[in-house]
Amino acid sequence: MAVKTSNAYGNISISDQAIAKVTSHATLDCYGIVELVSRRFTDSLFELFGKSTGAKGVKVVTNGDRIFIDVYVIIKFGVSISAVADSLKETIKYNVEKSTGMIVGAVNVFITGVKL
Repeated sequence: MAVKTSNAYGNISISDQAIAKVTSHATLDCYGIVELVSRRFTDSLFELFGKSTGAKGVKVVTNGDRIFIDVYVIIKFGVSISAVADSLKETIKYNVEKSTGMIVGAVNVFITGVKL
């Protein structure tokens, strides 16, 4: 799917993969995040064989002009989990809205592990 809008300059369509890439870059720039992880085991197999389905650890769902994002991450040991999750949500929301001009309905952060 893709987010579609129109303005004085014409019709604009932004793919879910493009939104996922913006999200993954914003996630890795956030303090306390070590890496993004695959959502399912099958995603790991696709990556192993070189058939990536988009940004690793990011799921984007669009509904009308709203964007819903799920992010699966591993955080650094010793940081406040809630502080990192809140900061990550705000960072992703800001970067995606700034890049796309669309409204982010929700950002869900799933912390799957902790690394030293």
